[in-house]
Amino acid sequence: MTTHNPAKGQRWVAGMMTLASADPLAGAGLLGVPTLYWEQPLEQEAIAGWGEAAVMEARSPTEASEVLGSLSSHLELRWLGEAPARLPGPWFGGMRFASTAPADADWKALGFARWTLPELLVWRVAQGMAVAAFAPEAEGGEDLVRSRLERVRASFPADYRHPRGAPVALELSSSREGFEARVERALEAIAAGRLQKVVMARSVEAEGSRPFDVVDVLARLREQNPRCVTFLFRAPGDVAFLGATPETLCRVDGRVLETEALAGSAAPGQADGLGASDKDRREHDSVVRYILAALRPLADHVTADQEPRLLTLKNVVHLRTGIRAELREGVTASQVVAALHPTPAVGGVPRDHSLGFLHEHEALDRGWYAGPVGWIGPSGAHMAVALRSALVRGAHARLFVGAGIVQGSSSATEWRETEMKSLAMLRALGGGDVRRES
Repeated sequence: MTTHNPAKGQRWVAGMMTLASADPLAGAGLLGVPTLYWEQPLEQEAIAGWGEAAVMEARSPTEASEVLGSLSSHLELRWLGEAPARLPGPWFGGMRFASTAPADADWKALGFARWTLPELLVWRVAQGMAVAAFAPEAEGGEDLVRSRLERVRASFPADYRHPRGAPVALELSSSREGFEARVERALEAIAAGRLQKVVMARSVEAEGSRPFDVVDVLARLREQNPRCVTFLFRAPGDVAFLGATPETLCRVDGRVLETEALAGSAAPGQADGLGASDKDRREHDSVVRYILAALRPLADHVTADQEPRLLTLKNVVHLRTGIRAELREGVTASQVVAALHPTPAVGGVPRDHSLGFLHEHEALDRGWYAGPVGWIGPSGAHMAVALRSALVRGAHARLFVGAGIVQGSSSATEWRETEMKSLAMLRALGGGDVRRES
């Protein structure tokens, strides 16, 4: 495990204030591109962070679980004056989908898992925004906190940050032949009884006519996808992982847990038949059963919606079942993440066989795509599954999309589903509509 300002044994000093402004992303005009961003518009949750007061990194699943456990259980923090009634995080980050080390050079900056305590954290509250500054508890730490707060107090923009740039022309490349061949191999494994379901992912390479304005991309994502969580995590080397995901992995508030099963997809025009589709219901029900079984050892009570409902997004409609649980005393958000990830919605059934199949046949380093991302701290956690996302560096973006393969799937249909799912990121990157051939 490698750390910078490690959490264990480290103390921080912090200060906070409130502002009349309403949009954390507007701070980019004063402070530059955020180090992290997290917004769920329909829940009125919006958070931005700048700088890195501390970083926790891990190189394996075991280390990642240890890091999450430490971040969710303890924080040595001394407030200068009033403390916020509720502090999101204050650790933000994520981890890889697979248990393997990064094989792709573009993912190495983010590593296996990386969690950041920002120097400055801004989040939406009922009467405007709250701002917190953090620094190591050492000589000069209090002065750093005060100076960071004063800079924001004096000149934080009051306006909402809308997209500003002109459309960016995109050159796209992706191998349909290769993806459909991998889907056919998956269908052979399902027919032979080795798998019930496997989620095959692919990448889309997008080259812009100029470097992408990450703040503009975030602004488009949140405006075009209000039912999703819009997120950004940046790493050294000007690498940004961002997206707008519809899927919550877990939301933990004390002992109360909320999660969801999100599987089964259709184009908006075909939504009426989604609930009656045998293929999609089987795919969805396998995710529900998995989550319920994973939570029962951790919870006193687990309940789920009786029937799935339709979650309607701009480019796609999903079947969604809400799931709630009362965690047992002492169960942490880290244990919940370990129990749930990866769900069959992003891996497959049986879990170990499907993950082995993906390792052998998917031919893709997913990196943080389909992994847990979000925030965590002693008061709770909000983690999402990093779908509809892209890894961006300069004028190049690598998008990631996937589709669940079960008996009855067809390679051509699954290709079209991934094309449909890629539209959200492509529209945000390019700033305009994207035309697809049928």
